Amino acid sequence: MTAVSPMAAPDAGLAPLRIAPVMAGAPMGGAEGFYERLAIAQHAAGDAVLAVIRRDAGRAARLRAGGLVPVELPFGGVFDLRTTPGLRRALAGFGPQVVVSWANRGSRFAGRVKRGGAPWPLVGRMGGYYDLKYYRHCDHIIGNTQDLRAWIIAQGWPAARTHYVPNFAADFAGVAPAALPGTGPRLLALGRLHRNKGFDVLLRALALLPGARLALGGEGPERRALEALAASLGVADRVDFLGWRQDTGALLAACDIFVCSSRHEPLGNIILEAWSAARPVVAAAAQGPAELIRPGGTGLLVPKEDPAALAAAIAGLLADPGRAAVLAAAGRAEYLTQHAAAPVLAQWRAALTAMVAG
Repeated sequence: MTAVSPMAAPDAGLAPLRIAPVMAGAPMGGAEGFYERLAIAQHAAGDAVLAVIRRDAGRAARLRAGGLVPVELPFGGVFDLRTTPGLRRALAGFGPQVVVSWANRGSRFAGRVKRGGAPWPLVGRMGGYYDLKYYRHCDHIIGNTQDLRAWIIAQGWPAARTHYVPNFAADFAGVAPAALPGTGPRLLALGRLHRNKGFDVLLRALALLPGARLALGGEGPERRALEALAASLGVADRVDFLGWRQDTGALLAACDIFVCSSRHEPLGNIILEAWSAARPVVAAAAQGPAELIRPGGTGLLVPKEDPAALAAAIAGLLADPGRAAVLAAAGRAEYLTQHAAAPVLAQWRAALTAMVAG
């Protein structure tokens, strides 16, 4: 999920920056994937980037393949005495103009270094509704949705130091489709197999869609429960549990409709990827999808926790390929103007440049 499309420099009028993004995330996840895409893209666009990550062989290899030389640190718990001095040494040797700390743990460790008298601005990047105590040493916070920015301000963070910069997704136009088992209309859902993702709701919707087949990519603690639910609903023979996959573009190319059934979804990076692949999207109206999607324009929104409404929306598109194609084209246009690499990189460079100057 970390492919980056070719791009021009974000803005010829703004000088490249020296940026140190700090990420202590999990091996897989939407925020972690975007961290990799952004760091590689900023490097490709001319910025000097020191990627600091929790030790992870896969992430380090992907960053190296993108031209970066990552620094790997433990980013452990309360008894970790190595990460803070290691991070301080790495940043002192690199001399960043700005440090961007990703999520809670990265911000906690970067905040310790900042508290010791570092000269650079510390920018916390949030992709969810997190406890702001981890960001108390940040000079600025960036949220990836307007709703998240408003929420941060409502918690008491100064509006002038709270910013919105969107995510970008890889461009999957023209990717060859993956080979998937079975026949019939193909639905696709991707994500961690966790209750927040609402895949149980999607399975109940599938039971109302005879003939449709679901490919479900991801792993997580709900796998056994979801397999048991599929069996109890009589749809196990129409559900393909794919596990974690790196061929997101190929999976999207192989589907007829992409479905996001999340109960809780601060953004929904996969919706951006589905748009890039020109696939029609049906989503539950969680926070991120409700902000991203123009209902009836760039996708369809249905109430959360409503299998019947989800099934009805999917059935309507399967019965009307022309409408599905219109939605897919509108999503692709939205991606190109708002969530492709070049426009988002320009916003990141402009925001960080202002923070450095300010």
